[in-house]
Amino acid sequence: MNQVLESSEIMLSEGSVESVLLDADLFVKYRAPEKAFALLRESMERSPRSIPLREKMREICISQKNRDEAAKQCLALVSLYIGREDFDLAYDRLQEAKLLDPRISVASGLDAIRRARRPDFAANRDRSPQKVRTDVTFAGNLAFVSIFDAVQVIENSKMTGLLVIKADLHLASVSFNEGKIVDAESGQHNGTAAFREVIELNSGTFEFSTSDHEFNVVINVSSNTNFLLDVLTELDNERAEKQGLRSLSEEDF
Repeated sequence: MNQVLESSEIMLSEGSVESVLLDADLFVKYRAPEKAFALLRESMERSPRSIPLREKMREICISQKNRDEAAKQCLALVSLYIGREDFDLAYDRLQEAKLLDPRISVASGLDAIRRARRPDFAANRDRSPQKVRTDVTFAGNLAFVSIFDAVQVIENSKMTGLLVIKADLHLASVSFNEGKIVDAESGQHNGTAAFREVIELNSGTFEFSTSDHEFNVVINVSSNTNFLLDVLTELDNERAEKQGLRSLSEEDF
């Protein structure tokens, strides 16, 4: 009995994982998805960091309309893909988790991806005490409550109003209609160009005040999460390209 328990704690080999995946597909093919779920759960207990196993579980859960479990696997995969520095897939799974279960908060996932992709972003946060207003609907210190968290709270509450961000020599705002981002202003920019600057802020304070009237729609988004992911991906890709260009120029000399 002890030998059986000990063997069950050994991680699955690559060949064993492939065998499990084939068996799971066969169970689904012959209309026994519950056996596929049981097999995959048991296998993931032995190899919790196996991406193929979790991807198969996610795939089968989606096909069987088990949205809660599929979303759970998506979130687990986000962490695994971040560990592999496969940030594009991490973004994809995070977005998919939100689509599967709108109740899920993606703020921590977005922040984790940003910290992993840009360690300097988190390292440069100014965590010194900040004076935060208490006469507004919602306020906080960006060193502890990120832009992602603030947007999530406003979205979940479906509030209409203005989020004002105050940083060193920087004043910006984001407008919301019933929780959805509809405009942004920063310096001489507005719309998406302004929001690109807002999302890069990691220090200062924010204040959200509700409004009785809706704002003009300059940024037309179907989902705040999708919009945030798109902006972050664009910024990260641009940063990577610039680093590549710098590397090439250095090699030339």
